[in-house]
Amino acid sequence: MSSRGGTDLFRLAATIDLANIQVNPAPMRLEWLELLKGAIAPPEREESAVPRHYRYISADSHLEIDSKYWLTHVPAKYRELAPRLVRQPDGSDMWMIGDKVSRPAAAADLYGGKGRDQYLPFNGRYEGTPGTGSAAQRLSEQDRDGIDAEVLFPSQQGGPKFWRRIEDDKAYEAVVRAYNTWLAEEYCAVDPARLIGVGILPLVNDVATLITELDFCAKAGFKTVLLQGFPSGKSYPSDEDDRFWARALELNMPISVHVDLERAGDRKGPLFKYPKESDELMKKLTHDLVEQVGRFGPVRGNGSIAAVQWVLSGLFDRFPTLRIFFAENQIGWIPFFLQGADVRYDRHHHWADRLLGLKPMKRPPSEYIREYFYWGFQFDRVGVELRHKINVARLMWGSDFPHQESDWPESLKIIERNFAGVPREEKHKMVCGNAVEFFHLSPS
Repeated sequence: MSSRGGTDLFRLAATIDLANIQVNPAPMRLEWLELLKGAIAPPEREESAVPRHYRYISADSHLEIDSKYWLTHVPAKYRELAPRLVRQPDGSDMWMIGDKVSRPAAAADLYGGKGRDQYLPFNGRYEGTPGTGSAAQRLSEQDRDGIDAEVLFPSQQGGPKFWRRIEDDKAYEAVVRAYNTWLAEEYCAVDPARLIGVGILPLVNDVATLITELDFCAKAGFKTVLLQGFPSGKSYPSDEDDRFWARALELNMPISVHVDLERAGDRKGPLFKYPKESDELMKKLTHDLVEQVGRFGPVRGNGSIAAVQWVLSGLFDRFPTLRIFFAENQIGWIPFFLQGADVRYDRHHHWADRLLGLKPMKRPPSEYIREYFYWGFQFDRVGVELRHKINVARLMWGSDFPHQESDWPESLKIIERNFAGVPREEKHKMVCGNAVEFFHLSPS
């Protein structure tokens, strides 16, 4: 292409609002975007090492973004398998993979700014909804909310869990890489001190593949990565996982879990692999030690069982500097859970030793959980009041914007209610300081 042609193409590209292009679900309609991608100048990048004065950091927000922003990063041979957002006749949006797999855009994920009197629990639509636009728009939304920075987890309804429904593993992995590339190079690059992207690790049955993406995320500058399942893809912690943990610590990469772990393989698989187990013995057990110790977690989908699995596996004895963040779980339930974990472990670990060969731990379960796990919460007055029963240094507030737990643009009012009567130093830890520490941010 001549220099004149390139200049003309750049001028044309500058007049096009990519954010409002509707992607047609018909095959091969995205090739021209590849051409424009090279013509549009990348955003100016701020130096991520520049210190910033933080007061309020949302440790759990979401980037609800139309995939048309990042589809050009998906290799052409896989692009028609990538997720895309399609407008429906009723005006709502539908996430699609190919022409068979679909999922409605969740209204609960697009709550931002609607308010209790405006919100409807159906007909989710991205266009015009706060939290779904450009990086510049997101920064202005932070300013309006009084928030200095957000840790940006991916979409729930149209994000990594949905992507795993792509049957071609290579295509799925390419989609994950495309999102990570776009997030680092085009979105968070606008202001990396405020737009703290979460790199996605694929949900696969291969530790080596996971480590490859972990390395990419570290090189791309992410402050944390989203772990979706046990590194080996099994339903329980395994020896294979240690390669991943060792590499994460070598890279100094914080590990985050959003709410709970998924499973790459059989969702009905065992919760633990014991040294001396047998099929006959396991059939006799109505509840194994993991279930006994985790019994007082309120639901299995809030991280409590995964935490017990990791603790019983000896993970933190092998990797004592490792820390894991469970985002968006609320915290009021944790003191009761910790008490129950210790009581149940004391009652049941003896037979687990005799019958299954699982040696006693060096410390009670509650001590491991208090030290090695961070927990995320939104408005949870009960949890804040019980903070010393957990560990103030391991609690991180998040707005959940633009999801239904969000109070945008009035987060500061909710923070004042949530932390009323809490000493300033403790409040600062939970709304800012702990996030700075965990994500290795650079405060002034």
